[in-house]
Amino acid sequence: MAYQPHPFHWVPASGRRHASRSRVDDGATARMLCGEHVVASYSDTAWLWETCASCNITAHGLAGVPMPTGAAVGA
Repeated sequence: MAYQPHPFHWVPASGRRHASRSRVDDGATARMLCGEHVVASYSDTAWLWETCASCNITAHGLAGVPMPTGAAVGA
């Protein structure tokens, strides 16, 4: 079994970094923690995209880690 420190995976898709409860292959469509259905895009520059604010908040909650004080939540 593969090591998985948190119950989610970061997935670049639709111009933002989203989070999903399961691994998503490049080009596959999946529902993210924010509720959006998006197509994963694992390009080199995709990891530099802005993080989806809703996915970020939910991922922090699932990990049991509070959002940093003054953290930008984005759009």
